[in-house]
Amino acid sequence: MWPGIPPSFHAAFDPVTPPLILIFGPVDPSGADGLPADAVTSARLGCHGLAAATALTVQDTAGIEDIHPISAELLDDQARCLLEDMPVQAIKVGGLYSAETASVVAQIAADYSQVPLVLHLGHRSLVASDVAAEDDAEDLLAATLELVLPQTDLVVVEHLRLAQWHADGEINIGDAPSPMHALAAGGAQWVLVLGSPVRPGHHANVLLGPGGQTVTWPWQPPPDRNADTGGVAAVAAAAMLAQGLEMPKAVEQALLHADETLAKAFLAGMGRRIPNRIATS
Repeated sequence: MWPGIPPSFHAAFDPVTPPLILIFGPVDPSGADGLPADAVTSARLGCHGLAAATALTVQDTAGIEDIHPISAELLDDQARCLLEDMPVQAIKVGGLYSAETASVVAQIAADYSQVPLVLHLGHRSLVASDVAAEDDAEDLLAATLELVLPQTDLVVVEHLRLAQWHADGEINIGDAPSPMHALAAGGAQWVLVLGSPVRPGHHANVLLGPGGQTVTWPWQPPPDRNADTGGVAAVAAAAMLAQGLEMPKAVEQALLHADETLAKAFLAGMGRRIPNRIATS
């Protein structure tokens, strides 16, 4: 404290700690996705983002050239160091790069089961160049669905990606009526599918909840040359949950924010558009 100034003065000017979000994801040096982008979204929505890096990437707006995954041990150390120091109100899980790191995230989620967890099932890996790489990708998805999904309060995935995994046999829906219902059967409390076909020629963002109830919102096709849109919605939903909103309302607000940032996406380089996460209405 400053000398000679009464404690009551300091108390009046102490800032309130914003809600804290622990974000698992890669460091994308372009700022288009991953930890840098999620930190901006968190701040824009009134939260403070904590980072547990899952990988360092070499990439620009055109795409990923190389990925350097973080070891499972280092990822565990990063996350637990933060969690033992600060009370986190939400966890967002983005890109994971090995079955071992998926196991680490699952164990941390189990240890902090009172904290809502948002899982974004996106695609941030390189195109598999051989059989071994394809096997690794399949093992990672299987580990994520088997270990992390059951700890998840909300899973966010684009319809096209989910449909492709289903077509490739990477998601077994069993007796479930759709891949979306299979994710719910796999343990996710809520499932948000972006751009899901609801009738011929019409798509919507569909939220499937406990008991099979669904809520739908209009889906806006992203601008041309746009990257995965689910990351913005996922971290925005985590921010809304961290501030105490109930799930359907948190998702509704997250989708409104995601639509705004994507509508104002900009071309910073020669590749894909970057969502404008600092845009104001």
